[in-house]
Amino acid sequence: MTQNLTIGERVAWYRRRRGISQEALAGLVGRTDDWMSKVENNRIPLDRLSVIRLLADALDVSLGDLIGEPTLLDWTSESGVSTIPALRATLMDYSHLMRTSSPSSVGSPSFQLPALERDLSEVFAAYQASKFGFAAGRLPVLLSTALSMVQCNGDEPSNRVLALGYQVAASVLTKLGETDLAWNAAERGLAAAQRANDPAIIGSLIRTVAFTVMSTGRVQPAVNLVEAGADYLQSHLGANRPDVWSVYGTLLLVGSMAAARNNRRDTVQGFLAEADHAAARLGGDHNYLWTAFGPTNVAIHRVNTAMELGDVQIALSLGPNLDTSALPIERQIRHQLELARAFNLAGRQQDSITTVLDAEQAAPEQVRHHYLSRQLVLTWMRSIPGSPSFALQALAKRMQIVR
Repeated sequence: MTQNLTIGERVAWYRRRRGISQEALAGLVGRTDDWMSKVENNRIPLDRLSVIRLLADALDVSLGDLIGEPTLLDWTSESGVSTIPALRATLMDYSHLMRTSSPSSVGSPSFQLPALERDLSEVFAAYQASKFGFAAGRLPVLLSTALSMVQCNGDEPSNRVLALGYQVAASVLTKLGETDLAWNAAERGLAAAQRANDPAIIGSLIRTVAFTVMSTGRVQPAVNLVEAGADYLQSHLGANRPDVWSVYGTLLLVGSMAAARNNRRDTVQGFLAEADHAAARLGGDHNYLWTAFGPTNVAIHRVNTAMELGDVQIALSLGPNLDTSALPIERQIRHQLELARAFNLAGRQQDSITTVLDAEQAAPEQVRHHYLSRQLVLTWMRSIPGSPSFALQALAKRMQIVR
């Protein structure tokens, strides 16, 4: 019902459903009724998740309700016609808990494990290339096979693959706005990671749980999880394992975003400083355990946290000249969308539109589903006087956004 509304228009829609006046809602979030009126009429952009979360809490709705998630995953030749519902069915299937004997259909674990690891790598590569439909379409079989293998063998290598399978499932589901389902996958993945008995895998799944918790709007619990995970990993940093250092660094980056969404500047800076140390220890950008961690990813998060804290000029001083070409497409596009947001807030609308169009060329699925790009295009289509440009109208049509 609210798919083609801006965030401000959704706030108005839910406020009216709750029977609350603009003045009353503004008071609940510490703002003026004039500010609330401008938000609901798209005269003030509402894009900081810390503020949106306050409004969601006051209206007793989820963060996803206000930012318009989830969105429909289109069928493509790569995704097939069995995607999120099939993945949900796999994640909600608990039949493996009732098995009394090992399944005979899996075959020899030593024969199956290399093939399953190749499938896992292919799905992670698709995720990092922003091919979310491809990944979603293949995850049900991957997870079901990994579960069967764990039932059959139960060894650490099998649990490692299962844990990482749940991790990539949680990552894909978060990108598509299925945050509650993503948390389900992340929690299952952490249980498998603990059975795998590898600090890098355990840390990686702690990071995934923290990220999914943050994505539901529970930012302080996410910070707490990051701090606990960092304490755990610090005792394993002396083993000279670059995968552990990479996981440690990405965990800190999640913490920086959660702290920014909680307006805790000192905590943000502490996480970023320690992430800088981890990146320097690695000596460059790497993709151990599909982390895409290194100095460039830390720099991207300096831009992202600045935007979450409302420091648009800092983001614009850091972001436009940052070379992200060595990172996976998913990381590059996430940075471009943050730049588009910054350009728009600085009054550079054409630069913002151009940035979104460039991002769409490289990763149409990511731009189609991310709340930042959707809200930017929705707002432009509503606010531009007269007829929007042909390029903007075509973009809106491809994103299935109506004026």
